[in-house]
Amino acid sequence: MSRSENLVARSLGAVWHPCTQMKHHEQFPLVPIARGEGVWLIDPDGKRYLDGVSSWWVNLFGHANPRINAAIKDQLDRLPHVILAGFTQEPVVELSERLAELSGLGHAFYGSDGASAVEIALKMSFHYWKNTGRPGKRKFVSLEGSYHGETLGALSVTDVAIFREAYGPLLAENIIAPFPGPGRSALSCESCCADCVQPSLIALERIFATQHEEIAALIVEPLVQGAAGMRMYHPAWLTGARELCDRFGIHLIADEIMTGFGRTGTVFAHQQANIRPDFLCLSKGITAGYLPLSCVLATDTVYAAFYDDATAKGFLHSHSYTGNALACRAAVETLRIFADDDVIESNRAKAERFDTYLAPLAAHANIRNLRRTGMIWAFEVEPAHADFPWAYEVEAANADFARRAFRHALQRGVLLRPIGNTIYFMPPYIINDAEFKLLVDCALDIADFLGARQTAFAHTKSLP
Repeated sequence: MSRSENLVARSLGAVWHPCTQMKHHEQFPLVPIARGEGVWLIDPDGKRYLDGVSSWWVNLFGHANPRINAAIKDQLDRLPHVILAGFTQEPVVELSERLAELSGLGHAFYGSDGASAVEIALKMSFHYWKNTGRPGKRKFVSLEGSYHGETLGALSVTDVAIFREAYGPLLAENIIAPFPGPGRSALSCESCCADCVQPSLIALERIFATQHEEIAALIVEPLVQGAAGMRMYHPAWLTGARELCDRFGIHLIADEIMTGFGRTGTVFAHQQANIRPDFLCLSKGITAGYLPLSCVLATDTVYAAFYDDATAKGFLHSHSYTGNALACRAAVETLRIFADDDVIESNRAKAERFDTYLAPLAAHANIRNLRRTGMIWAFEVEPAHADFPWAYEVEAANADFARRAFRHALQRGVLLRPIGNTIYFMPPYIINDAEFKLLVDCALDIADFLGARQTAFAHTKSLP
């Protein structure tokens, strides 16, 4: 048994892996990783995999980045952690100052992961209205297809059935507004503004007009919905949503857990709409993929509503590792890299150059809806002629496709993690041209072979 095989066997015997039907690993591979170098992950036997999804959208500057490594090592010798209730330390203060400068928002409240940040924002919004004499504002509005996490509060504003269905009886009832796009995947382009943005805003206005007295906040993933299949929409929708929130007295929560820190082409996605949210949720890229950390930034108006002699008016929420010094030091170094290397401008030039390598994907008969926002590329793989006159199990076919595509990519030395029949590239920002071309070649291979299998699958399902 090789070292890789041994590690896989031990893991299957001891670890319950996330977002996984464990029985599927009887047929589909569990991939052991021993170390990382730049955009590459390396198993115990030396096989290399190009990390095309930034290890679940967190890694910005490559694995084992020398600058972040050095910062964490320095902090480790100084102070790994101290309770943040009643105490403070330099990394959390510097990080909070830098985030305030970047966002234009005020005090930062820290958690451990993205779902924690969403829970914090939802609780803060409700508690704000309670502190200001409107405790009846306790519902939340989210977009069709939204994903905000899997803890109970975050799941209650999530609209992805596979995550919600088992836990429906535990979830609070909230409100779903129409997505501002023409179906499964809207292109981020000027033409979708009139056709898609306005109808969605009109529907949102109707919801607010009839229910604003009980709505605390609207929560959105700005510009790109990740778990729904990298659905992209125009910034004009955010501009209109901000105006409606102001008119009806409703908070706007920007869930930038995935979209923040340059992923959509600006530091924060909402900045492309020239707006400012009431709450900004951050995680994933905040430490460039090193350590668990999340943050909620709020306006000074929100903060002031909690500032009182009465303890009950304070925000009595906590995590044991809130504002962990090691994680905050990693985040500070991440932001220093952004400033020192002019990452946003560099990414813009790189993304435009990479677009020129996508012509074979755009021309492929089994590929549709090729689209990009910032450093996120996505498209659907389907049969060349998908309009069959018979019905078949689309959901089962898409799940089958995702698993087969994942395994096929691994055989090519690439880590891709399709969402249904959506393939996306979300690589670390340090990826070079040759490495990006490898992603494209792998996707073409999948479209050639698995697109044809999808056609065969559909035909087989139609037979008596």
